[in-house]
Amino acid sequence: MAREPSGLTRATSDQVSKILDGPPTMERLNAALRLLAKWRSMVLANTHEAHAGSTVLAGPFAGMAFPVPSAEGGRAPRLLGSYEASLVPVFETIIARAYPLVVNIGSAEGYYAVGLARRMPQTRVLARDIDLNAQALCRTLAAANGVADRVEVGGEVTAADLAICADQPTVVLCDIEGAEDSLLDPVAAPGLAAADILVELHPRNRPGLADRIEARFQASHRITRFGRSFTATPLPPWTETLNDLDRLLLIWEWRASPTPWLWMERK
Repeated sequence: MAREPSGLTRATSDQVSKILDGPPTMERLNAALRLLAKWRSMVLANTHEAHAGSTVLAGPFAGMAFPVPSAEGGRAPRLLGSYEASLVPVFETIIARAYPLVVNIGSAEGYYAVGLARRMPQTRVLARDIDLNAQALCRTLAAANGVADRVEVGGEVTAADLAICADQPTVVLCDIEGAEDSLLDPVAAPGLAAADILVELHPRNRPGLADRIEARFQASHRITRFGRSFTATPLPPWTETLNDLDRLLLIWEWRASPTPWLWMERK
């Protein structure tokens, strides 16, 4: 007897049918392919969890319990520890510096906020996201890892809120889907001049974004730009039975366009 399809499979099938209902175009096919790839990525994340559990396997946050869905992007790379592999040296630097304060703007489900709280036991983490579901997931993740007393979850961050960065050594992590263009301005938020800042840029519809933000901070900070890279961490043994496409989808992060990072260290 064939197994009844899951709700996820039914919903994806319906959405693909709607996308392809019309004249054949490259745009329709690309949209259907991306949706199917996301579906398969979620199936693979669930399969990985069934084989290996929900503990992060590798990377700077190895050992972190991750029993929540990702608020955005692929869950499997987080579980594997391959997520945003190019940033591993930056996170190890952050951890070694043991900042008293981390301000994580756009914290999503808390992968970085909770991961850093685990690695820096004396650090206070402000996890901020405008999405209420992301806030709830972050609270759950912090509790699952025993750091809820040091991960303070909240909503929108304004320029005035960033004055806190001048009170103690602080690192700011920022991933806010393009709103960094207005928020990361040391004229409007002078507290940023005292902080180290790791920001994911979203230049897709903002020409010159990277150069613009670099120019704002070049007098006060040393700036390093990071692009995308894949991890050399081997996939877990259970994946040996998978085809190559599935193995690629396990480490796919769902990005629709390049999202370079700037690591800006105060001089």
